[in-house]
Amino acid sequence: MKSKENIVFLGMMGSGKTSIGLLVSKKLKLQFFDIDKCIEEQQKMKILDIFKEKGELFFRTLEEKITIDILQKKRIVVALGGGAFLNKNIRNEVLNNHFSFWLKWDNKILIDRIINSPQRPIAYNASYEELDKLIKNRSSSYSLADKKVNCNNLTKTQIVSKIMKLYENKKNNN
Repeated sequence: MKSKENIVFLGMMGSGKTSIGLLVSKKLKLQFFDIDKCIEEQQKMKILDIFKEKGELFFRTLEEKITIDILQKKRIVVALGGGAFLNKNIRNEVLNNHFSFWLKWDNKILIDRIINSPQRPIAYNASYEELDKLIKNRSSSYSLADKKVNCNNLTKTQIVSKIMKLYENKKNNN
């Protein structure tokens, strides 16, 4: 089995995939990719506008193509979009070839961060109950990640430290 060189962060919107991914990539001196930002750059429009103007199906198709393309690179850190890991092709690519971390938070913390957020098309105009259900539904997919990092009550520095320990242990055991 080939070594899992790339690190992939997954989890709900608002879980810190981008900020934690960026910090980890700097520590490891690896290139960082935020899939949502890559999509926005390619389309020259915000995710919310892509959803509004072209629809979620267009977005998800583009997300799959861009994600799979980026994951072919070597020695990188990637932050997936919140719904990307629900895609079977993306999920299989990540689980088979990359080292994945689920940034897990209590539902209430996540909902408080994302509710009514205009930058988040799935969360915008969703009720507390709808977001709670969305998190529960997505968690079954997220739980397939190589490592679950419980982030409650931790600072960014503590989360990064925890991830670095898990990553170093994994590297040493390959």
